[in-house]
Amino acid sequence: MTLRRMTDDEYRSWVDEVQARVVRELLGTMPEEEARATAAGGIALYLPQGVATPRHTLVTAEDAAGRPVGNAWVGPDPHRADGSDAAWLYDIEVQPRARRNGYGSAILAEVEALVVREGKTRLGLNVVGTNEAAIALYLKHGYAVSTMQMHKALT
Repeated sequence: MTLRRMTDDEYRSWVDEVQARVVRELLGTMPEEEARATAAGGIALYLPQGVATPRHTLVTAEDAAGRPVGNAWVGPDPHRADGSDAAWLYDIEVQPRARRNGYGSAILAEVEALVVREGKTRLGLNVVGTNEAAIALYLKHGYAVSTMQMHKALT
């Protein structure tokens, strides 16, 4: 498995996919219209120049045959000051047909190596509490909970 820079065409497809996924994840905590606005706003805020946005790296993961199997987006930690030692994994995804084959672990390891090459010593991320597969992946690779958000519907 190798990582390469995401192309402009892949980026356009990825934006549609990631926004739809974020909306699905947010529906448990907010109305659909607000979830759609939140998903679109995050991409616009953090990637104003798409794949050319400075300090952000968007990659496509390919298997040994050169077929795309997933992608990742890493950039500066939005919770830390500019120039900090921390990077942030904004998104990581394995295509459904490629899941349960170790690609999630491989993509994560390659992203970690990329972050280290860029001089960073920490990688943070956010994971939806109901995404058990992702939580298991991160725990397996040594990630620990540093903050937690909770909510309760008041009716």
